[in-house]
Amino acid sequence: MTDLDTDFQVKLKPASSKDDLPKLPEIVVIIPIMNSPIFPGMIAPIILSEEKFTQELDESLLKSGYVALNLVKNDLKDEEGSIIPEEDIDFDKKEIKSGDIYKVGVLCKVVKKLKLPDGSVNVLVHGMKRYRASEIISESPTLRTRIEVFDDILETDEELDAYTRSVINQVKKLSEINPYFNEEMKLAMLNSPSPGSLADLVAFAISLDIPEAQDFLETLVVKKRFAKLLVYLKREKDVADIQKKISDEVNDKVNKYQREYFLREQLKVIRSELGMEEDEKSRDIKRIKDEIENVGMPEDILKTAKEELERLELIPDSSPEYNVARTYLTWLIDLPWKKHTKDDLDISASRKILERDHYGLEKAKERILEFLAVRKLKPSYDGTILCLAGPPGVGKTSLGKSIAAALGRTFYRFSLGGMRDEAEIKGHRRTYVGAMPGKIIQALKRVEVNNPVIMLDEIDKIGKSFQGDPASALLEVLDPEQNSTFIDNYLDIPFDLSKVLFIATANYINDIPEALLDRMEVIELSGYTLEEKVAITTKWIIPRQLKKHGLIKADFSLSLNVIKKIIADYAREPGVRVLEQHIAKLCRKAALEKVSRPKSKGKKFVPTTDNLESMLGTPRFHSDSAEKKNKPGVVTGLAWTAYGGEILFIETLPLKGKGFKLTGQLGGVMNESATLAYSYVKKILQNQIDADMALTNKTIKAIKPVKNKKPIVAVAQVAKPMAQEPEDYLASHEVHLHLPAGATPKDGPSAGITMALALYSLATNQAVNSDIAMTGELSLTGKVLPVGGIKEKVLAAKRAGIKNIILPKQNEKDLKEVPLLHRKGMKFYPVAHFDEVLKIALKK
Repeated sequence: MTDLDTDFQVKLKPASSKDDLPKLPEIVVIIPIMNSPIFPGMIAPIILSEEKFTQELDESLLKSGYVALNLVKNDLKDEEGSIIPEEDIDFDKKEIKSGDIYKVGVLCKVVKKLKLPDGSVNVLVHGMKRYRASEIISESPTLRTRIEVFDDILETDEELDAYTRSVINQVKKLSEINPYFNEEMKLAMLNSPSPGSLADLVAFAISLDIPEAQDFLETLVVKKRFAKLLVYLKREKDVADIQKKISDEVNDKVNKYQREYFLREQLKVIRSELGMEEDEKSRDIKRIKDEIENVGMPEDILKTAKEELERLELIPDSSPEYNVARTYLTWLIDLPWKKHTKDDLDISASRKILERDHYGLEKAKERILEFLAVRKLKPSYDGTILCLAGPPGVGKTSLGKSIAAALGRTFYRFSLGGMRDEAEIKGHRRTYVGAMPGKIIQALKRVEVNNPVIMLDEIDKIGKSFQGDPASALLEVLDPEQNSTFIDNYLDIPFDLSKVLFIATANYINDIPEALLDRMEVIELSGYTLEEKVAITTKWIIPRQLKKHGLIKADFSLSLNVIKKIIADYAREPGVRVLEQHIAKLCRKAALEKVSRPKSKGKKFVPTTDNLESMLGTPRFHSDSAEKKNKPGVVTGLAWTAYGGEILFIETLPLKGKGFKLTGQLGGVMNESATLAYSYVKKILQNQIDADMALTNKTIKAIKPVKNKKPIVAVAQVAKPMAQEPEDYLASHEVHLHLPAGATPKDGPSAGITMALALYSLATNQAVNSDIAMTGELSLTGKVLPVGGIKEKVLAAKRAGIKNIILPKQNEKDLKEVPLLHRKGMKFYPVAHFDEVLKIALKK
C-alpha cells in the first residue's frame, strides 16, 4: 500500500479537471459489493434487494445519475469485535458502515434501472473512473461520500509495449482452455482505447478474489498493473493446465472402457458370423445355466436364480455389477440343496465311540445315546438342540465330534466368542461392497451337505454392539419352528436348516440370553475327579503327547504318584487341558535329554515327586488339610471354585468396641450373607439370654423365706445370678470375620451357615468339631437353603481328610452324582434348619 499512496500523492492528477473530464458530482452514494469489482470501462448489472433499494437511494440516483461501487472487506466484525464468517453474513439485513469497505472504488454512471418481479431492482452501470472516498458525508439511510477521481498513470515506452504483448500472448494461451476468453473477449481487447483499459478488461475476466482485486484497483501506474496481471495470468494458466490434465485422464478412462466395449461387441459379431466358438462371457453364462438346472434347487429358488441369470446376460462383463451378480449365482449353485449324508444310527457302535473318546461323563453319554435312539426311531425328529455346558477342558468340543461320528455326519465348528455383528450370522446385504453370507451359509457351502453337525462354540461369550445383537439373530437359527425357512441377508431367499444338528457349548449358562437358552436342552458336564484325571492321563494324554513329540514308551514314563502330584499341585482345573500342557512340558524335557545324550540310548526319562518341582516350577496350588483341633470361632467350610472344590476356614476374632468387620475380598452376595448370619446369631443369643433371665426370675420366686429368720444360704445362692445379667456378647464386642486367601475374590451365599456357626462358636466360647465341614445358604429365619457344586465340595473334603459333612436337606439328592468310591467312609448330615447345625457341630 505504500507504493499506491505515493502514486496518489505525487503522480496522480485528479480527473476532475474541466479540460479532461465532463462535469462529475462532488457527492455520490456508495453501494457496497461483495464479488469482483467493475473496473472502469466495464458495463455490468447490479442486483439490489428490495430492502437495500430504498427511496433515498432511488432519489439520489435520479438526481446525480452516478453511483460509487466499493468492495466490502473480508474481515467484517460483529459488535463484540469478532470476525464474522462470510457464509454467516446476511447482506440484506447487515448494515454496512464506512469502516467495512475499502476507500478506493469505481465511479459508475447509471445507464438503466429495471424493477424485477420479486421486488429487487436491476441497475445497469458503466464504470467511469477510479476514485477515492475522501470524506464520508453520512452513514444512514444511505452511505454518501465526497469523491476524488483519478486517471491512469501511463508512461508510453518499449517496456509498456512489451508488457502489453506478453499479456496478449498469455490470454491467447488461456483462450484454448478457458471459456471466458472467447472471440468476443479477443475483439474487445483489440478495441481497447488504452493499455490501462486492456489490463482492466483481462483482470475482470479472470475473476480475482477480493484482496487481489482491490490491490489491482488501487494500482494506478499501468506498468505495475501489467506486472501484477502477468502473475495472475500465470497462476490461472497453471490451474487451467491441471484441470485439463485431470479432465484428459478421466476422458481417457471413459474412452478406454467405451473402446473395449465396442471391440468386444464387434468381436462377438465377427465370431458369430464365422461360426467360431463363443466368447468367455457366453461360455461362463452357459455353464452357470447348466449348473442351475442340475443342482436341484426348489422351484421358487430356481425361478429367482433364472431371473438373476437373465439380468447377468444383460450386464457387460466389464461392469463391476457383473461380478456382483455372478458371485451371487455362484453361491446359489454351491449350496447343498439336495446333498446329504445318510445317518448311521447303530446305538451299540455309538456307545463304543463315546467310550473310546471319553472317560467318565456318564450322565452326558447317557443323554446323548437317548437323543440318538430317538433319531433312530423317528429320523425326522428335529425338536432338540443340545447345549453342552461345563468348565473349560472337560471335553465339550470332542463330545460334539463324537456325536457327528456316531451319526456318520460331517462335523463343522465355529466360535461365537467375541462376535458382535449380527451380519456374521445372517450375512450382509448385497448392496455393500464385499458382502458375504453369514457363518451358517458359509459352513453349509464348505461341508457340501445340508445335514451336518454344526457346533456353535462359546455361545455364552457372544457380544453385542451398535452393529446389532448376534444372539437375537441366532434365535431364528436355533428355533425348529423357524429355521426351515431361514433367510440369509445376502441370499435373500429361504434355506432349510431343519436337517442341521446344532450343538452349542458354554462355560457359564447364566451368561446365555434367556430367550436363547430356552431353545436349547442343556447337558451339564461337571469337572473330572482325581481318579478320572489319572485314568485320562494314562489312557489318552500320555500316548498322544509321546506321539506328538516323537517319543516312544521306552523313552518316557510317569508313575501314579507323580501324576497325582501334578494334578494336585499344578492342574486342579475341572478339565484336563492344563494337565496336558504340563505333561507336554515333561515330554519336551524328555526329548531334549534324548537328543542331548545320544550315548545314553535306552535310558528312560522318569520324573519323580522329588524332582518334579525343578521341571515344572513352583506348585500353583497348596492343599489345605483339616485342623486337628479348632479354636472357638473357627469353622471349616466348603467352597466351589473354577478349579473345583476347596475347603475354606472361616475365622472370627473379638475386639474391644462394637460393630462387625468383614475382610477377605468378599463379593456383594457374600457380604450380604455374612450380615444376615450376624443378625441371625445375634437374635438367637438374645433369645437365649431372655430365656435364662426368665428362668432365673422363676427360681427366685420359688424360694420361701423362713419366719423371723433371713434365708442367708438361699439368698447367697441366688445372689450371684441376680448381681450380673447374662452378657450379650455380640452387642458388647466388635467382631472381625475373615476368610483366608485374601487375594482370592470370593462370592456366593453357600457359606451362610458356616459364618453363622463361626459367630455362634465365638460368642459361646464353644469349639466346633474339627472333622466337620459344611455348606449351605442361611435365611433370616434360620432355614438352610440349597447350594450348587455339591460333588466338587465333597471331593475337596475327601482330599482334606474330613469325614463328616453338613449340607442342605434339599441337596441330599445331589450326592448321587458323587461316585460311591468317594462317598465311602464319609458321613453326611442333611439339615433343614440352623438349630440342627448347632446340635451336630457342637456335639461333644
